[in-house]
Amino acid sequence: MEIPAHLSARHLATEAVHAGREDLAALGLHAAPLDLSTTYPSSDSRAEAARLDEFATTGAQLEGPPVYARLDNPTVARFEQALAKLEGAESAVAFASGMAALSAVLLVRVSMGLKHVVAVRPLYGCSDHLLNTGLLGTEVTWTDPAGVADAIRPDTGLVMVETPANPTLAEVNLRAVAHSCGEVPLLADNTFATPVLQRPVEQGARLVLHSATKYLGGHGDVMGGIVACDEEFARKLRQIRFATGGVLHPLAGYLLLRGLATLPVRVKAQSASAAVLAERLAADPRVAKVHYPKIGGAMVAFEVQGDPHEVIAGVRLITPAVSLGSVDTLIQHPGSISHRIVDPADRRSGGISEKLLRMSVGLEDVEDLWADLDAALGGVTTAASALPAAAPAGR
Repeated sequence: MEIPAHLSARHLATEAVHAGREDLAALGLHAAPLDLSTTYPSSDSRAEAARLDEFATTGAQLEGPPVYARLDNPTVARFEQALAKLEGAESAVAFASGMAALSAVLLVRVSMGLKHVVAVRPLYGCSDHLLNTGLLGTEVTWTDPAGVADAIRPDTGLVMVETPANPTLAEVNLRAVAHSCGEVPLLADNTFATPVLQRPVEQGARLVLHSATKYLGGHGDVMGGIVACDEEFARKLRQIRFATGGVLHPLAGYLLLRGLATLPVRVKAQSASAAVLAERLAADPRVAKVHYPKIGGAMVAFEVQGDPHEVIAGVRLITPAVSLGSVDTLIQHPGSISHRIVDPADRRSGGISEKLLRMSVGLEDVEDLWADLDAALGGVTTAASALPAAAPAGR
């Protein structure tokens, strides 16, 4: 469908509502259809064989109806088209989770003999673990942003950063890092910022990773991952997805597409409340340090003077749970949950203190949120508390 010239450069809020849905009116529809089929009939097996050969050779999306849900799904494709537009990328490829998406990126590079990754800490705990253990055949060199160029080797296939970083909210100058990468693709995890606050492709990143479970879905009820990238890389990702089966379920694709429509409104409202809470926490003597990024956003991290576990136990309105980006406010202790799988020494080197709490600010009234935090902080003591052993969980 050809888009009129006056609609070709729409604002982000407009794209969030209309991207992936441009053809609906012509189809006589208002809401995007949900296609739950796992297989699609065709009486022309010769044509199907030719299309499958084409996919095996190029990884391009199939022309015409799908063949099998592991190859393609129309509902998921709408979400991919929409997110690509929001990120300013040529294409996007969706997966069953953010970790499935990252795994696919790594497998693409490993399959090309490029097993080395340069990465900047902190990253999400399970991303750190996947790289550090080499479970997919990768080797990793950890460095700071200034050391990226020196860390690159002939077999380096990827440079990975997360900004703002999970959980410290440390920021990376993406343009500078992209320059240091040279010809090596830069992967930027944009889960915390979302395209509302930054578009890494515009700053030189070739790949943009999202745990779509978080802000893109926005309601804590859907899991998914997605990589926005150029079409050349997208074709390789589709082949990996087909081979490994890490596909996004159509219902998840439907919910994620619906979530994108309100993404700018949610992020802006949540960010406004987060900024207020960050300012109040910074002025509170019960708080030792506040981490809040210059770019803004709905995430706040803070280190308490006393026992962080008492804050977790003391909240009543705020939900003490892992994950982030939902309409309700969540708080968690990274050293116990999201980054528990990272070695304690590596947590420390990444700036993740045992006093650190990470809060994802939701859409509640900011005064109610502050009243709950104030009450929870009131119960903080200086007594040390041993961390319980815990299996790694979500972000």
